[in-house]
Amino acid sequence: MPEPSTPEPVISLRGATATLGARPVLRGVDLTVHRGEVVALLGANGSGKSTAVRSVIGQVPLTGGTVELFGTPLRRFRQWARVGYVPQRTTAAGGVPATIREVVASGRLSRTKLRLPGRADRAAVDRAIELVGLTDRAKDSVNALSGGQHQRVLIARALASEPEVLIMDEPMAGVDLASQEILATTLREQVAGGATVLLVLHELGALEPLIDRAIVLRDGCVMYDGPPPEAVGQHALPGHDHVHPHAASEPVRTGLLS
Repeated sequence: MPEPSTPEPVISLRGATATLGARPVLRGVDLTVHRGEVVALLGANGSGKSTAVRSVIGQVPLTGGTVELFGTPLRRFRQWARVGYVPQRTTAAGGVPATIREVVASGRLSRTKLRLPGRADRAAVDRAIELVGLTDRAKDSVNALSGGQHQRVLIARALASEPEVLIMDEPMAGVDLASQEILATTLREQVAGGATVLLVLHELGALEPLIDRAIVLRDGCVMYDGPPPEAVGQHALPGHDHVHPHAASEPVRTGLLS
């Protein structure tokens, strides 16, 4: 009887190295996320988590190794509507006057290109805003929102392109409990619909039940790749001292939308 085939890789890092100034940040990282998987990238501050995900979308150039998205080398990849990216804790508009709907609609640009938005585009934006529970505030300025609501806008912006893979960098950091629950529900819906997800997390928190696999980085190296920590026990994760479902959130960071 033939063995079941492994789902195709959606994200693939092979031997990835990167530096920040003269300091090595990634030291030969191998990381694969298959279609339909929810993978958490864990590690202490400075372990290389954010650098790894930013290298996947081309924001950080590698000094060695390769990146592929949907089987295509990053340098040749052009289908960015298939990828939804939520950057590390920022404000939704960096102080620029804009409504929630305008910010979320900007996430649809990877599909509309230079054409005017059509009915399907408007419906996708409405659906993304609804998913994060902000329909009644769609015309409000993002500058009037709380930190948790800002994060919900960023996630809605990523969902507006109806991506096949979501890459999220610390989506729960500095977010109030009510917004954490809404974000977890939103993510559950995406996963149920077949989305592939790569999450940078400081702690598993409300997302722990969704995680298929955990990858732990330490000093830019993969120290663990396997079942989530809750399934194997904390002590099985060498070099990781920040994985705990009830750990306190990081302080809120603010900055320009990237």
